[in-house]
Amino acid sequence: MADLINAFAIAGKAFFGFQAIFFALLAIGINVHFGYTGLLNFGQIAFAMLGGFGIAISVSQWGLNFWLGVVIGLVAAVVLALLLGLPTLRLRADYLAIVTIATAEGLRLVFRSVSATPVTGGTRGLSAFNGDFIDLAPWNTQTRHRILGTSWSGGELWVALVGWSLVALASLLVWQLMRSPWGRVVKAIREDEDAVRALGKNVYAHKMQALVLGGVFGALGGMIYAIGTGSAIPDQYQNANTFLAYAALILGGAARVLGPVLGAMLLLFILQFADTLLRALIENGVIPEGLLSSTDVAQIRFVLVGIGLMLLLVFRPQGIFGDRREVMLDAR
Repeated sequence: MADLINAFAIAGKAFFGFQAIFFALLAIGINVHFGYTGLLNFGQIAFAMLGGFGIAISVSQWGLNFWLGVVIGLVAAVVLALLLGLPTLRLRADYLAIVTIATAEGLRLVFRSVSATPVTGGTRGLSAFNGDFIDLAPWNTQTRHRILGTSWSGGELWVALVGWSLVALASLLVWQLMRSPWGRVVKAIREDEDAVRALGKNVYAHKMQALVLGGVFGALGGMIYAIGTGSAIPDQYQNANTFLAYAALILGGAARVLGPVLGAMLLLFILQFADTLLRALIENGVIPEGLLSSTDVAQIRFVLVGIGLMLLLVFRPQGIFGDRREVMLDAR
């Protein structure tokens, strides 16, 4: 019983922590791309990497102001969206998927390469760039606080407060946009872009705007992740994170404003809960070491989440909070 309570407490911290914020912002961006506009972006993590490294490089390498680094990261994300969208958005959806996943992996390899080490720090990355942000906290960031059975530093609380405020603002912006004429056009593009084009709407421009907007949300997620960890390392931004963000979106429900947010929180809770509980059961001998070792837990938890998502797609393809009228996924 004590192990179960402890697992709930640790998972509760993950539920509200900066990693949940990171995946929530990534998933909000993907929701704009895929959920509302029908764009298959498999390289959302590339926007996050540019956001995180925009701050890290600006502060650590160039000696610029932290907030100028935020602007540089956002501008870099906009430029990337334009470069990705210009050659692909007039073509079939699968071209965008191929280009984005290749670009994300290519950028990661470039950032970790020997030639880029003087700027990006290579495989070791960059650190010590979030001090100006942490110093803005209205409380002592060194003090530890006991919340819901887990320990939080003042700095962690500050990152969580700012991060969830960004998530709330991003969700409010998406909600307002999707109720506007622009939102109705992009949702119509998702359903039948030829019909929208026949009505005289500029499909290409609306797709590009949606790609840029979702990319900016991804960059903000990357910034929160970099600030939360206090480091920016290229290998932190692997393509697997994009697919975890898709998992959060599917879990919560695509084309729903709060779907990606609640999905990200639940996904992080489930992963951390499974990790903590399985390790405790192994240590106490409930699960034999020969059947499952502690080193296998990190992989097994993803297997369990994968099985859960498969069952979700079979029995509730629109996600926990989704609406079949918005998105009809063929899960047969």
